[in-house]
Amino acid sequence: MAYELHYWPTLQGRGEFVRLALEAAGAPYIDVARGPEGSGQGLPAMERVLRDRKEEHPPLAPPFLRDDKLLIGQTAAILHYLGPALKLLARSEQARVWTQQIQLTIADMVDEAHATHHPVGTSLYYEDQKPEALRRAQEFCNARLSHYLDWFESILVRNPAGTRHLVGGKLSYADLSLFQLIEGLRYAFPKAAQRALSRTPGIVKLHDRVAALPRVAAYLRSERRLPFSEQDLFRRYPELDIEPTR
Repeated sequence: MAYELHYWPTLQGRGEFVRLALEAAGAPYIDVARGPEGSGQGLPAMERVLRDRKEEHPPLAPPFLRDDKLLIGQTAAILHYLGPALKLLARSEQARVWTQQIQLTIADMVDEAHATHHPVGTSLYYEDQKPEALRRAQEFCNARLSHYLDWFESILVRNPAGTRHLVGGKLSYADLSLFQLIEGLRYAFPKAAQRALSRTPGIVKLHDRVAALPRVAAYLRSERRLPFSEQDLFRRYPELDIEPTR
Protein backbone atom coordinates (compact mmCIF):
# COMPACT_ATOMS: atom_id res chain seq x y z
CA MET A 1 0.00 0.00 0.00
CA ALA A 2 1.27 3.45 -0.92
CA TYR A 3 1.86 6.11 1.71
CA GLU A 4 -0.41 9.14 1.42
CA LEU A 5 1.42 12.44 1.81
CA HIS A 6 -0.69 15.55 2.32
CA TYR A 7 0.84 18.94 1.61
CA TRP A 8 0.08 22.13 -0.34
CA PRO A 9 0.24 21.21 -4.02
CA THR A 10 2.20 24.20 -5.35
CA LEU A 11 4.98 24.38 -2.74
CA GLN A 12 8.07 22.47 -1.70
CA GLY A 13 7.69 23.67 1.88
CA ARG A 14 8.05 21.33 4.81
CA GLY A 15 6.53 18.54 2.79
CA GLU A 16 9.70 18.41 0.69
CA PHE A 17 11.69 16.92 3.55
CA VAL A 18 9.26 13.99 3.58
CA ARG A 19 9.21 13.71 -0.22
CA LEU A 20 13.00 13.44 -0.32
CA ALA A 21 12.95 10.53 2.12
CA LEU A 22 10.25 8.70 0.17
CA GLU A 23 11.98 9.35 -3.15
CA ALA A 24 15.44 8.34 -1.90
CA ALA A 25 14.05 5.06 -0.58
CA GLY A 26 12.01 4.36 -3.69
CA ALA A 27 8.88 4.04 -1.55
CA PRO A 28 5.46 4.16 -3.22
CA TYR A 29 3.51 7.26 -2.21
CA ILE A 30 0.66 9.45 -3.35
CA ASP A 31 1.06 13.22 -3.15
CA VAL A 32 -2.62 13.59 -2.40
CA ALA A 33 -3.23 17.32 -2.89
CA ARG A 34 -1.47 17.19 -6.28
CA GLY A 35 -3.80 14.46 -7.51
CA PRO A 36 -6.99 14.86 -9.54
CA GLU A 37 -10.10 15.83 -7.60
CA GLY A 38 -12.13 13.48 -9.81
CA SER A 39 -10.22 10.58 -8.24
CA GLY A 40 -10.92 11.75 -4.69
CA GLN A 41 -7.61 13.59 -4.34
CA GLY A 42 -6.64 17.24 -4.67
CA LEU A 43 -6.92 19.95 -2.02
CA PRO A 44 -10.47 18.92 -1.03
CA ALA A 45 -9.15 15.53 0.10
CA MET A 46 -6.53 17.18 2.32
CA GLU A 47 -9.06 19.63 3.72
CA ARG A 48 -11.48 16.81 4.56
CA VAL A 49 -8.88 15.26 6.82
CA LEU A 50 -8.17 18.59 8.54
CA ARG A 51 -11.89 19.17 9.16
CA ASP A 52 -12.71 15.62 10.25
CA ARG A 53 -14.07 15.96 13.79
CA LYS A 54 -14.12 12.19 14.22
CA GLU A 55 -10.37 11.90 13.81
CA GLU A 56 -8.90 11.11 17.25
CA HIS A 57 -5.39 12.33 16.39
CA PRO A 58 -5.92 15.24 14.00
CA PRO A 59 -2.94 17.09 12.53
CA LEU A 60 -2.82 20.83 13.08
CA ALA A 61 -1.61 21.52 9.55
CA PRO A 62 0.16 19.84 6.64
CA PRO A 63 2.42 18.06 6.09
CA PHE A 64 0.84 14.90 7.43
CA LEU A 65 1.13 11.30 6.36
CA ARG A 66 -1.38 8.48 6.34
CA ASP A 67 -0.15 4.91 6.52
CA ASP A 68 -3.22 2.67 6.52
CA LYS A 69 -5.06 3.68 9.73
CA LEU A 70 -2.19 5.69 11.18
CA LEU A 71 -2.17 9.49 10.71
CA ILE A 72 1.00 11.41 11.57
CA GLY A 73 1.62 15.16 11.55
CA GLN A 74 4.79 17.26 11.93
CA THR A 75 7.73 16.76 9.58
CA ALA A 76 10.18 15.45 12.16
CA ALA A 77 7.64 13.00 13.58
CA ILE A 78 6.80 11.72 10.09
CA LEU A 79 10.46 11.12 9.31
CA HIS A 80 11.05 9.44 12.66
CA TYR A 81 8.17 7.09 11.86
CA LEU A 82 9.26 6.41 8.28
CA GLY A 83 12.94 6.00 9.11
CA PRO A 84 12.98 2.29 10.01
CA ALA A 85 10.66 1.20 7.19
CA LEU A 86 12.62 3.20 4.60
CA LYS A 87 15.97 2.05 6.05
CA LEU A 88 16.91 5.67 6.68
CA LEU A 89 17.48 5.26 10.40
CA ALA A 90 20.03 3.23 12.33
CA ARG A 91 18.82 0.53 14.71
CA SER A 92 20.38 1.64 18.00
CA GLU A 93 18.36 3.79 20.35
CA GLN A 94 21.20 6.31 20.59
CA ALA A 95 21.33 6.67 16.81
CA ARG A 96 17.55 7.04 16.54
CA VAL A 97 17.44 9.77 19.18
CA TRP A 98 20.49 11.52 17.71
CA THR A 99 19.01 11.50 14.20
CA GLN A 100 15.80 13.04 15.53
CA GLN A 101 17.76 15.67 17.43
CA ILE A 102 19.54 16.68 14.22
CA GLN A 103 16.21 16.79 12.36
CA LEU A 104 14.67 19.05 14.97
CA THR A 105 17.69 21.36 14.77
CA ILE A 106 17.24 21.53 10.99
CA ALA A 107 13.60 22.43 11.61
CA ASP A 108 14.71 25.23 13.95
CA MET A 109 16.96 26.68 11.26
CA VAL A 110 14.20 26.44 8.66
CA ASP A 111 11.93 28.41 10.98
CA GLU A 112 14.60 31.08 11.48
CA ALA A 113 15.13 31.38 7.72
CA HIS A 114 11.37 31.73 7.22
CA ALA A 115 11.22 34.39 9.92
CA THR A 116 13.57 36.64 7.94
CA HIS A 117 10.70 37.50 5.60
CA HIS A 118 7.84 37.02 8.07
CA PRO A 119 9.22 38.23 11.43
CA VAL A 120 5.99 39.79 12.71
CA GLY A 121 3.31 37.38 11.53
CA THR A 122 2.66 34.76 8.87
CA SER A 123 -0.76 36.27 8.17
CA LEU A 124 0.88 39.51 7.01
CA TYR A 125 2.46 40.06 3.61
CA TYR A 126 6.22 40.56 3.41
CA GLU A 127 5.52 44.11 2.21
CA ASP A 128 3.76 44.80 5.54
CA GLN A 129 6.86 44.01 7.61
CA LYS A 130 9.87 45.04 5.54
CA PRO A 131 11.71 47.06 8.26
CA GLU A 132 11.38 44.20 10.73
CA ALA A 133 12.38 41.69 8.05
CA LEU A 134 15.56 43.59 7.25
CA ARG A 135 16.53 43.68 10.91
CA ARG A 136 15.81 39.98 11.33
CA ALA A 137 17.77 39.13 8.16
CA GLN A 138 20.80 41.06 9.42
CA GLU A 139 20.86 38.94 12.57
CA PHE A 140 20.29 35.75 10.60
CA CYS A 141 23.00 36.38 8.02
CA ASN A 142 25.54 37.80 10.48
CA ALA A 143 25.15 35.29 13.30
CA ARG A 144 22.55 32.55 13.05
CA LEU A 145 23.52 31.19 9.64
CA SER A 146 27.06 30.32 10.68
CA HIS A 147 25.92 29.27 14.15
CA TYR A 148 23.84 26.45 12.69
CA LEU A 149 26.09 25.46 9.77
CA ASP A 150 29.18 25.32 11.99
CA TRP A 151 27.31 22.94 14.30
CA PHE A 152 26.33 20.65 11.44
CA GLU A 153 29.96 20.64 10.29
CA SER A 154 31.20 19.84 13.79
CA ILE A 155 28.92 16.85 14.28
CA LEU A 156 29.86 15.51 10.85
CA VAL A 157 33.56 15.74 11.70
CA ARG A 158 32.94 14.01 15.05
CA ASN A 159 30.98 11.10 13.60
CA PRO A 160 32.96 8.01 14.72
CA ALA A 161 31.93 6.18 11.52
CA GLY A 162 33.47 8.84 9.26
CA THR A 163 32.44 12.02 7.52
CA ARG A 164 30.26 10.64 4.72
CA HIS A 165 27.08 10.83 6.82
CA LEU A 166 25.75 12.69 9.83
CA VAL A 167 24.80 9.54 11.77
CA GLY A 168 26.77 6.32 11.58
CA GLY A 169 28.00 4.94 8.29
CA LYS A 170 24.86 4.99 6.16
CA LEU A 171 22.35 7.41 4.69
CA SER A 172 19.71 8.73 7.08
CA TYR A 173 16.79 11.09 6.71
CA ALA A 174 18.93 13.71 8.45
CA ASP A 175 21.38 13.68 5.52
CA LEU A 176 18.50 14.21 3.08
CA SER A 177 17.06 17.03 5.16
CA LEU A 178 20.42 18.77 5.46
CA PHE A 179 20.68 18.61 1.66
CA GLN A 180 17.29 20.34 1.36
CA LEU A 181 18.25 22.95 3.95
CA ILE A 182 21.43 23.86 2.04
CA GLU A 183 19.48 24.01 -1.23
CA GLY A 184 17.01 26.42 0.34
CA LEU A 185 19.68 28.62 1.89
CA ARG A 186 21.55 28.86 -1.40
CA TYR A 187 18.36 29.93 -3.12
CA ALA A 188 17.24 32.50 -0.55
CA PHE A 189 20.62 33.87 0.57
CA PRO A 190 23.12 33.13 -2.22
CA LYS A 191 25.80 35.56 -0.98
CA ALA A 192 25.46 34.96 2.75
CA ALA A 193 25.12 31.20 2.37
CA GLN A 194 28.15 30.96 0.08
CA ARG A 195 30.33 32.71 2.63
CA ALA A 196 29.09 30.57 5.51
CA LEU A 197 29.36 27.33 3.53
CA SER A 198 32.91 28.15 2.45
CA ARG A 199 33.88 27.42 6.05
CA THR A 200 32.00 24.11 6.20
CA PRO A 201 33.41 21.93 3.40
CA GLY A 202 32.26 18.67 4.97
CA ILE A 203 28.55 19.37 4.79
CA VAL A 204 28.95 20.80 1.28
CA LYS A 205 30.45 17.48 0.19
CA LEU A 206 27.64 15.65 1.98
CA HIS A 207 25.11 17.79 0.10
CA ASP A 208 26.78 16.90 -3.19
CA ARG A 209 26.81 13.18 -2.40
CA VAL A 210 23.10 13.25 -1.60
CA ALA A 211 22.36 15.11 -4.85
CA ALA A 212 24.25 12.41 -6.79
CA LEU A 213 22.30 9.47 -5.34
CA PRO A 214 20.56 7.89 -8.34
CA ARG A 215 17.01 8.11 -6.98
CA VAL A 216 17.53 11.61 -5.61
CA ALA A 217 19.13 12.81 -8.84
CA ALA A 218 16.23 11.37 -10.84
CA TYR A 219 13.74 13.09 -8.56
CA LEU A 220 15.52 16.44 -8.83
CA ARG A 221 15.29 16.21 -12.63
CA SER A 222 11.62 15.25 -12.57
CA GLU A 223 8.50 17.40 -12.64
CA ARG A 224 7.69 16.16 -9.14
CA ARG A 225 10.44 18.44 -7.81
CA LEU A 226 8.87 21.90 -7.77
CA PRO A 227 11.09 24.97 -8.03
CA PHE A 228 11.68 27.35 -5.14
CA SER A 229 9.50 30.44 -5.22
CA GLU A 230 8.61 33.57 -3.30
CA GLN A 231 5.51 31.85 -1.91
CA ASP A 232 7.52 29.20 -0.08
CA LEU A 233 9.61 28.73 3.06
CA PHE A 234 12.81 29.91 1.39
CA ARG A 235 12.32 33.16 -0.53
CA ARG A 236 14.83 35.20 -2.47
CA TYR A 237 14.55 38.86 -1.60
CA PRO A 238 17.91 40.41 -2.61
CA GLU A 239 17.66 43.09 0.06
CA LEU A 240 17.63 40.38 2.74
CA ASP A 241 20.72 38.58 1.40
CA ILE A 242 23.17 40.45 3.58
CA GLU A 243 26.86 39.66 3.35
CA PRO A 244 28.09 38.87 6.87
CA THR A 245 30.20 41.53 8.56
CA ARG A 246 32.08 39.01 10.66
